[in-house]
Amino acid sequence: TLEALKRRGIKPEAIRKFIMSLGLTKANTLAPFDALEAFNRKFVDADSMRLFMVKDAKKLKIKNLSSSAVEIPNHPINDMGKRKIEITEDFYISGDDAESIKEQSTIRLLGLGNVKITKIGTEFEGEFEGDGDSSNILKIQWVPQETAHEIKMIIPKILFNDEEFNEDSLEELDVYTEPQYLQLKEGEEIQFVRFGYCRKDSQNQAIFTHK
Repeated sequence: TLEALKRRGIKPEAIRKFIMSLGLTKANTLAPFDALEAFNRKFVDADSMRLFMVKDAKKLKIKNLSSSAVEIPNHPINDMGKRKIEITEDFYISGDDAESIKEQSTIRLLGLGNVKITKIGTEFEGEFEGDGDSSNILKIQWVPQETAHEIKMIIPKILFNDEEFNEDSLEELDVYTEPQYLQLKEGEEIQFVRFGYCRKDSQNQAIFTHK
């Protein structure tokens, strides 16, 4: 329904453009949702604040940090200001990223700097190396453990596979966001870095819009 699309974060302008692109036909047409996503992306990208979020969180302890806070731009291109994130040596990173990390490798924590990983396992440890070359290393998002805010991420999926109802059409994830999420207005569109566009449904829940 239109109300469901609105709650998911689809703009009315995108729906209008999408419908116009289909044209008029007497045939039964299955409208591709990825086309609607493409239209919507054009409307939400410029105004969507970028935030960090991790899923299947793993702990990372970093030694020798050079500061207790970092300032990160809210948008990579447009001037939307910066946000300050207080940090300690304890961080969360995403589980899928953790699986890709090897001991003694160097990774880049986005907006923070390079970290050499000295221990892997159920918990990770590393040493801060500063703002060095990051051209050929893994670059990942993170959230500080001390101020991480847990929310439920709702991910709607296709309702039907051919004519069969998809019993897995709604996925729920427990994720951690950075504390700035709490300052957003309800209904505000955001982009979680390396995850996708989402809409804040409440202080404790967000709805995935699309990549």
